[in-house]
Amino acid sequence: MGVPDQVAAIELAARNIRTFHEASLPRDVAVETAPGLTVRKVWRPIDRVGLYVPGGNTPLFSTLLMLGIPAQVAGVGEIVAVTPPCSGGSLDSFIALAAELCGIESIWTVGGAQGIAALAFGAGGIPKVDKICGPGSAWVAEAKRLVASLPGGPAIDMPAGPSELLVIADESADPRIVAADLLSQAEHDAGAQVILVTPSEQLAETVAQAVEVQLVDLPRSDIARASLASARLILVADLEESVAIANLYAPEHLSLAVENADSLVPAVRNAGAVFAGLLAAETFGDYIAGSSHVLPTDGAARAWGGVSAYTFLKAMSVQTVSPEAARRIAAPAAALARLEQLEAHARAADARLELVR
Repeated sequence: MGVPDQVAAIELAARNIRTFHEASLPRDVAVETAPGLTVRKVWRPIDRVGLYVPGGNTPLFSTLLMLGIPAQVAGVGEIVAVTPPCSGGSLDSFIALAAELCGIESIWTVGGAQGIAALAFGAGGIPKVDKICGPGSAWVAEAKRLVASLPGGPAIDMPAGPSELLVIADESADPRIVAADLLSQAEHDAGAQVILVTPSEQLAETVAQAVEVQLVDLPRSDIARASLASARLILVADLEESVAIANLYAPEHLSLAVENADSLVPAVRNAGAVFAGLLAAETFGDYIAGSSHVLPTDGAARAWGGVSAYTFLKAMSVQTVSPEAARRIAAPAAALARLEQLEAHARAADARLELVR
């Protein structure tokens, strides 16, 4: 594939990501909870966010697209991006292209925990940000947790460390494809976790064999083998038990390589992203489908979702009260405040009643 085709592929990914996140923007809501008493929920973008883009030997331009486009769609005032430099000390050209497609005017070549520190506290020309988003190594993930725990520290998107994939497969699955999916995550990082859960002992054996065959000419085989040292093949009684294990583990990525995959989806409660069916490659989610590949790891999918336009927005409630509504609700509100022994609250409600008598 020549450079024009590579650029076209990146531009296609950017269009799909933008299409998905524009369509999933939240809408403002107004609810009249009682006659004359209206409460609105309105959304506002975060003023300044920091994006961490893993890089170095394998600069992940796709991660910048997955972070920057939702931030741009949300209307973030200022987007600050950092990424490790290339081996030569410069900025990777495809990361520069991704930054342009995200409307990011400058990107700083600093990575690791120090990149997180620069975003959290400010450093030279890098301004302090309100929220830090993006995946990284275990060091990056821990640095994000640390700065978020400090008084006045930035918010973070989620715990997003080394990659995870759990595959649920039955007899209908192609062992070569399952092996390819497992290796697609194992090649990320020596700390990546890959797991196969299946009721078929024969499938487990053939997948293990296919993994060994595919490792032979895999360019990042050393990294993949290091990851596979911690991989697991789990035999279960049936698919119901497979889903139960997945819900306990709460993987970043969950692949359902089974017949009638859609029938399993309602039972899945904890996963960063689900790939339902034999054709739904996790690789498509990483690059081209449109939803973000920045997802919770380390079991965080029990309580967190992946990056979306919501990640870069905050909700506010707006209350408006008519004179008639104030007459009806002031006394009950004051009574509730006095039940909690908060007299100043009660008097503030009483004061409104005096205004509308």
